[in-house]
Amino acid sequence: MKNIQYCLPFLFLTLLCGHELTAQGIAVKISKDARQRLLFDDDWQFQLGDVQGAEETDFKDKSWRTLDLPHDWSIEGEYDENAATGGSGGSLPTGIAWYRKHFSVTANQKNISIEFDGVYMNSEIWINGQSLGKHPNGYISFYHDLTPYLKKGENVIAVKVDNSIQTNSRWYSGSGIYRHVWLNITNPVHVSEWGTFITTPFVDSLSAMVAVKTKVENNLTSTQSAVLNALVIDNTGNVVAETETPIIISAGGQEEINQFINVGNPSLWSDVNPNMYKLKSIIKAGNKVLDQYETPFGIRSIKFDAKTGFSLNGEQVKMNGVCLHHDAGVLGAAVPIQVWERRFKLLKDMGCNAIRTSHNAMAPEFMDLCDEMGFLVMNEPFDEWEEAKGNTTSAYHIFFKDNWKDDLLKFIHRDRNHPSVVIYSAGNEIPDQSTVRGQEVLRQLMEVFHAEDPTRPVTTANDRIAADSGMALIPFLEMLDVVGYNYVDRWHERRELFYSVDKMDHPDWLMIGTENSGVRGTRGNYSLGGSGRFSRSYSESMIRGEMLWKFTAVNDYVAGDFMWTGIDYLGEARWPSRGASSGVIDMAGFEKDSYYFYQSQWTDDPMIHVFPNWNWEGKEGEVIPVLAYSNCEAIELFVNGKSFGEQKLEFPRPGNSGSWNTYDTPPINGTTSDLHVKWTVPYEPGTIKAVGKIGGEVVYTTEIKTAGKPAGLRVKTDKNNMNSNGDDIVHLEVEVVDKDGIMVPDADNAIFFKVTGPAKLIGVENGNQRDLTKPQSLEKQAYLGLILGYLQSTDITGKVDVEVSSPGLKSTKVSINVEK
Repeated sequence: MKNIQYCLPFLFLTLLCGHELTAQGIAVKISKDARQRLLFDDDWQFQLGDVQGAEETDFKDKSWRTLDLPHDWSIEGEYDENAATGGSGGSLPTGIAWYRKHFSVTANQKNISIEFDGVYMNSEIWINGQSLGKHPNGYISFYHDLTPYLKKGENVIAVKVDNSIQTNSRWYSGSGIYRHVWLNITNPVHVSEWGTFITTPFVDSLSAMVAVKTKVENNLTSTQSAVLNALVIDNTGNVVAETETPIIISAGGQEEINQFINVGNPSLWSDVNPNMYKLKSIIKAGNKVLDQYETPFGIRSIKFDAKTGFSLNGEQVKMNGVCLHHDAGVLGAAVPIQVWERRFKLLKDMGCNAIRTSHNAMAPEFMDLCDEMGFLVMNEPFDEWEEAKGNTTSAYHIFFKDNWKDDLLKFIHRDRNHPSVVIYSAGNEIPDQSTVRGQEVLRQLMEVFHAEDPTRPVTTANDRIAADSGMALIPFLEMLDVVGYNYVDRWHERRELFYSVDKMDHPDWLMIGTENSGVRGTRGNYSLGGSGRFSRSYSESMIRGEMLWKFTAVNDYVAGDFMWTGIDYLGEARWPSRGASSGVIDMAGFEKDSYYFYQSQWTDDPMIHVFPNWNWEGKEGEVIPVLAYSNCEAIELFVNGKSFGEQKLEFPRPGNSGSWNTYDTPPINGTTSDLHVKWTVPYEPGTIKAVGKIGGEVVYTTEIKTAGKPAGLRVKTDKNNMNSNGDDIVHLEVEVVDKDGIMVPDADNAIFFKVTGPAKLIGVENGNQRDLTKPQSLEKQAYLGLILGYLQSTDITGKVDVEVSSPGLKSTKVSINVEK
């Protein structure tokens, strides 16, 4: 069981918390602190299937399964060709289920609310048999006030989750309370939930104006007078600026207070230096502290321009973005934050600086990590408005009219203090873009966005611009702050001309690539081509992505591009596949060749990536295309010591400067106009070596060697120590190697993990979209030489030993220390 007495610094509120376990469940200890925020994840009762009367307080649930949240019951099932979700939902089960939690409270004068970060979907919440409300949307966070319904002694929260009406998603959604749950305890006079809105209307290197709007509510029966003190605290814990304002709040009322604070010599937030501050809001009545509420924020300025694209803190920045879904393969939708941290580090190393939350609100900790690691976020709440999409019969469109405004308000209020969020997308590929009614829906959405957050522009991800039928309507597009393009090169001459057609006709439009084809492929799987539509050679797979990037890179008016996708994901597949392979990173977090294309364009540190692997048994003497992605100027290839020549890359090519045949930088005279280099090499086993030069000097060398038969295993971990908080994750990257320690690129050996000590293996992922082994099986085959294990800590300290083995191969061990 997890230790739930802790507070995470990256959350919106950093508060004192405390509780104790009793035979009845959780005894909530009401402390004298002005505010408490308790993680409410442990010891829930769970029952799959609909149960009559389960909302009642005295319902008998002792026979139910006890578990900790977050919990996704779909990933506990098995892949089934006949699953109601179909390939869209990853061919996994859904249905109806119930959760119940018992807890007791002492007599108190506090307000207590419960906050759900995400429940998929159609949830209804009860406290002591009283319904608090229904929530069709499975991604938007929500909360309820429990105060009027609590009683001294035992109380019961019941949650019904109904994901039985299919199909309701075009990708894997998961099922259940798959994100954290919190209990918030405050005095009757307190800052409202998500009640601060912090903006920085004036920013430069010398000073910044911080504007704060704070909603304060008074749940007492008499008018209250107090003082609201706002402190700006830097990342070292020092108060760098503050102000205070007297406030009067009527009985049962709510007031919004405006404050302005000047911060000298601010540390600006950017994608390169993501400096963070926090605002501490303190409400005092005399010497008594009524509330303390903390809000992380960043000081930065943003601008979108029809000519220069996007600027951050006055400097032009191209958004090198990826789209991401919310799952993590075999872990389903309940993804530990450390898994996202590893994935984000990979994206950062690739040169990615932007993420689109496709196509739903992400977990709060996901957004916090974007702040901390410096990603520019396009935040997107909806995949459907009023019009349905062809492959979803029961998705959000059936709930939109009755729920969109409340959902959108919660979405904006929760996320609008994140400096990482620089633009909103109001919807993805919504059919409404092609209807007159859609313009009215967009108008209403835009009004809410602009009223609740006037500091960020709004786009939609439009896939019907210039379509032959159902074309996006110009009045619809002209209502947008920024026009978003999904697959800008899809129609006719736009395959070559991209955005330029519309830029000629609409020079004032601000433009961004909301979703476009990336360089695709399956990790380590190389085809020399064939006659089928999807049998293209690996040596040609990058052409479309290269052309798009060349246009985006040299045309400043294109603010950036979000490539589909950064990481492979479950769902949106055809049987017998469980997911989509459009990512540049597979579901295990292993890089594909395409990853290195973007790294070659988006980073400056010298690099070369050569592919394919050099194991082509049976093709000796046949010509094999050898390719390289690199940001070096010249790359020379050697095979078993023999040079196959030097190739040169130059993009963008320089033109004359000042006079004819005069250049600011001497031209390299590239050997190709592509963004990769290529050699044709008769295959012979051995060693390929690529040598990269810049300015005539060798700056990078890399080798690929022919591997022998599998002989052993090698394990790499991302860290050697774990925290005994019950949540920490160590990633166990396993390679199948030959007798010389060379990774065997076609190995598919069965891999077994044996864990001894205070940790548990919670998942094994190989990245193979056609591996239909039960997701939570801990015994799987390596895929093309690699496999990943997820090791999770418990609340006990000590040494953990992990042995990794495979029949006929030399096993290996690794040790990890679990510490407080």
